[in-house]
Amino acid sequence: MAIDFVIRNAFFPGSDGLTDIAFANGRIAAMAPRFVCDAPEYDAGGRLVSGGLIETHIHLDKAGIIGRCTLCTGTLAEAVSETSKAKAAFTEEDVYARAAGIVEQAILNGTNRLRTFVEIDGRAGFRSFNAIKRVRTDYAAAIDIEICAFAQEGLTNDPGTEEMLDRALASGADLVGGCPYTDPRPDEHIRRIFDLAERYRVPVDFHLDFDLDPAGSNLPVVIAETLARGYQGRVSVGHVTKLSALPPEAFEAVGRGLAQAGIAVTVLPATDLFLTGRAATHLIPRGVTPAHRLAELGVLTTISSNNVLNPFTPFGDVSLIRMANLYANVAQIGTTNALEAVFGMITINAARLLGLKQYSLEVGGPATLVLFDATSGADAVARLSPAVSGWKDGRQTFVRPAPRLLLGQSAL
Repeated sequence: MAIDFVIRNAFFPGSDGLTDIAFANGRIAAMAPRFVCDAPEYDAGGRLVSGGLIETHIHLDKAGIIGRCTLCTGTLAEAVSETSKAKAAFTEEDVYARAAGIVEQAILNGTNRLRTFVEIDGRAGFRSFNAIKRVRTDYAAAIDIEICAFAQEGLTNDPGTEEMLDRALASGADLVGGCPYTDPRPDEHIRRIFDLAERYRVPVDFHLDFDLDPAGSNLPVVIAETLARGYQGRVSVGHVTKLSALPPEAFEAVGRGLAQAGIAVTVLPATDLFLTGRAATHLIPRGVTPAHRLAELGVLTTISSNNVLNPFTPFGDVSLIRMANLYANVAQIGTTNALEAVFGMITINAARLLGLKQYSLEVGGPATLVLFDATSGADAVARLSPAVSGWKDGRQTFVRPAPRLLLGQSAL
């Protein structure tokens, strides 16, 4: 087999020493130290190689709109209301431009796969959906984008939304998502979202329990529906900040229920920190569900960005490494093994949540990988190590040259 390209001296987790990775026809043809061939090469210089970072929960359609909104209380209700007003004026080209900018930034930060929620209702129409489908196509050479048709503002209270979600699933959406906390009939909302998922045989992803009152959780209904419909391994939930307010015994009981039902959990540290605990005057709660504790109970857990520069999260740079570092700070994680597990939440765990059949680097698999300026996953999280280069199916997708100090030198 003719070798097209070789990455030399990469650090591959679990291997002894450094590894060369040879590409042929967009696949990994060999992984071995000091691989002999005369193909073009790139010296990784001992840097960490990974299958790439994966966003499991992001909203491309409403990113970058903070300048169009007014923030006064910083609450979830305000974020929903302000975004609802703004999205009524979205155009397809507007959504495309903002989403494309975020996607490009994500790629440069080492992300090569993502799941985006796209709001589909009477206010947004199909404008955002059509724009994100175009982004998915236009950036396919560098990133895989999965679209979740999403009911942000309810379902039973929003006539026409259910039919629109059905149309979206028939015309390119990969899964369906619901938001029962915005619906006056949350149990019925959950059941109808599951009905749509079953009709199209797609996964389900819910925004759930987005407050710090431990009572009134919608998780029991989601767990029951998952088990009754045999949907284990195809359901994920985001936020579930109520779990952060539970005492250890109750938390463990819910965690075991999630594990039994095969429901994955995604925590969104930036958003959950920004929006929750607003009523507290001192000792403000973090409001971030301890994903590492759920993982100890057998729950598949991931970390993601959620929103960027909008009323839900008025900051952000689409860096999953930064999000993992933020989570480690909030969760008071500092050991090497624990930091490696956090890195796993934005890589291998995220790949499992998305149901990827091939993610780990192996001979015969796709030549899709990212190099980080780090010596391990734990090191990358601890030092906020940047991505330096990436490839998808054997084609280089980005490069970030190392910065240079100019001590005592002219900058010209």
